Amino acid sequence: MQGSKTQELTTADGVSLRVSQERSIRRNKIKAFLLVAPLLIFLLVAFVLPIVDMLKRSVENPEVLTYLPSTTVALQEWNDDELPDESVFAALAVDLKAGAEARTIGKVASRLNYEKSGMRSLIMKSARKSKRFKEGAYKEQLLKADKRWADVGVWKLIQRESSPYTFSYYLNAVDHKYADNGDIVAQPEHLQIYNSLFFRTIYMSIAITSLCLLLGYPIAYLLANLPLRQANLLMILVLLPFWTSLLVRTATWIAILQQQGVLNDLMVGAGILSDEDRIQMIYNQTGTLIAMTHILLPFMILPLYSVMKTISPSYVRAARSMGATPFTAFRRVYFPQTLPGIGAGSILVFILAIGYYITPALVGGQTGTFITNFIAYHMQTSLNWGLAAAIASILLIIVIGLYWLYNRLIGVDNVKLG
Repeated sequence: MQGSKTQELTTADGVSLRVSQERSIRRNKIKAFLLVAPLLIFLLVAFVLPIVDMLKRSVENPEVLTYLPSTTVALQEWNDDELPDESVFAALAVDLKAGAEARTIGKVASRLNYEKSGMRSLIMKSARKSKRFKEGAYKEQLLKADKRWADVGVWKLIQRESSPYTFSYYLNAVDHKYADNGDIVAQPEHLQIYNSLFFRTIYMSIAITSLCLLLGYPIAYLLANLPLRQANLLMILVLLPFWTSLLVRTATWIAILQQQGVLNDLMVGAGILSDEDRIQMIYNQTGTLIAMTHILLPFMILPLYSVMKTISPSYVRAARSMGATPFTAFRRVYFPQTLPGIGAGSILVFILAIGYYITPALVGGQTGTFITNFIAYHMQTSLNWGLAAAIASILLIIVIGLYWLYNRLIGVDNVKLG
């Protein structure tokens, strides 16, 4: 009938069907969220929060502000053209004495020593002598305690590092520093180590990834095309390294590659080398490349195998039946279908390689260590966590940048193929 309203559908309990569907969808979304909530919490606690803390530590600079509070306030009015006046020296004497009594002066001494060599000895020596300072004439007493307090650069350093945040860790991580006048300058040549380490880490990780792809591709192809029984047996051999300790595998390579090791002995025994011409294949880049390629090879084979297993052999047979040569059929038909496996395996191996530090530390020597070895050094030995966090942050940015570039290239290739 014209003008009559369409009757709205309802459920058995009289609720609108539309409202009931919305409630059902909402309940399903809540259930789905609750199912993944433990994983989200785990990722937040184990992944996101550590990265946020690392980024915070890379710019955090609380030591001078916390343990030299009076000096920090007094230096705010200093014009840094000449030595500070008596009030600044008095404030420093108070802070040194308080820090020595509270046993906290070592923290600010270590922090300033990261920026300028000799600052720790200056701070600690002055703090010990501050206990015997008499009231008044603090400038004279501090200069008598150590003549280095007459250096304007020392006061400029304290003033600059009194800020709660600093970029000096990042500058140090790229072989630069602040000069006394506040300009950014390069480190002395004998102290420039991090840029070369970043470059070495990246190109060796790319080399390891390329070797894994070169060796893993034919193995994955063989696995994907063998009968199931033989493929399963070969797969066990591929997975066998996962059941062996990383240290055991690395130690085995040390025994094999050293100058008096198994490989050199075999070549000498076969007459390929003389006993005096044994090859140094360990404690250098060669040892790192060989050991890490062996360790990371399964991470390349498995993604390739998972993709190759889904490719039907009929595609290549159809290309052959239409006159294509075996190489042309492989290059134009089979290989493009394996690109997702190549991409997944390459990303996985590269990210694992760029973050390795145990194997390069054991077999790399001076020329085969990675930047990650210095991150571990600053975390465990020098205790310069700010510099370690800055280096790790730069490494994270490099990985993200390379991954973004890879996605851009893949996107361009997909457009061309389309």
